[in-house]
Amino acid sequence: MSMPALVVFTGFGLIPLIGVLVLSFTSWDGLGDIHFAGVESWATVLADPGLPHALWVTFLVMAMSWAVQTPASILLGTFLANHHRYRAVLSVVYFIPLLLSSAAIAIAYKALLDPNFGLGAGLQIPLLVQDWLGDPYLAFGVVIFVVSWQFIPFHSLIYQGGVRQIPRSMYEAAELDGAGRVRKFFSITLPQLKYTIITSSTLMVVGSLTFFDLIFVLTAGGPGDATRVLALDMYVRGWQASQMGLASVIAVILVLVGLVLALVLRRLGGRDASHSQLEGA
Repeated sequence: MSMPALVVFTGFGLIPLIGVLVLSFTSWDGLGDIHFAGVESWATVLADPGLPHALWVTFLVMAMSWAVQTPASILLGTFLANHHRYRAVLSVVYFIPLLLSSAAIAIAYKALLDPNFGLGAGLQIPLLVQDWLGDPYLAFGVVIFVVSWQFIPFHSLIYQGGVRQIPRSMYEAAELDGAGRVRKFFSITLPQLKYTIITSSTLMVVGSLTFFDLIFVLTAGGPGDATRVLALDMYVRGWQASQMGLASVIAVILVLVGLVLALVLRRLGGRDASHSQLEGA
């Protein structure tokens, strides 16, 4: 049963990863001959003063997007898990952003936020007429908002499934003790969603390392380097500067960072075979 999965993982995961690792020790422009360069590419990337900044922006995007997406996804998932009249329709409507292309979303928001021809100018609302993508702080905030808007539906679906795994008897017992909605949410729902939160956070954190297309189309890493994350830096080095060896080094760094973060989150979850929890992740 596990053999097909192993073959797919080896062909599409392990072999490309080994290839990127090998390329990180070479010098290659993407078209000509590949030349072994030892640790020269690694030394160049690690000595680049722009690397700490790109790493900092990457972690900042990761932390801020997690801080926005997690509470919103939990609340929305909990709401959709209850028996509402229009729950099925709302679930479809909320899920639409995830079905759209990241590049298309970025183009749409770039047009809507244009200070001259965008939504604010059209509706004549001064508050919305800002240089959203020209100011470093506003541009960073826009990136966090758009990323959260696109991916909150996916994580809401995860939390919706987690809430439905919680036995109804726990809520009935709390109601007999006089607990209200808020008390039940914090005393029953959140504790029972512990492993769902760990699972969602792992996907959220590791996935944030690969944000590229949306940021590339929306801000191109600007203004300045305010939104230049590692994934974008990898593209710039590899495809714009034709330095595949340096780009491969950044790719390996991204893989290592993602692996460490995933292990840390798994450790925080503390799940093992001996734990038998009621909620599903």
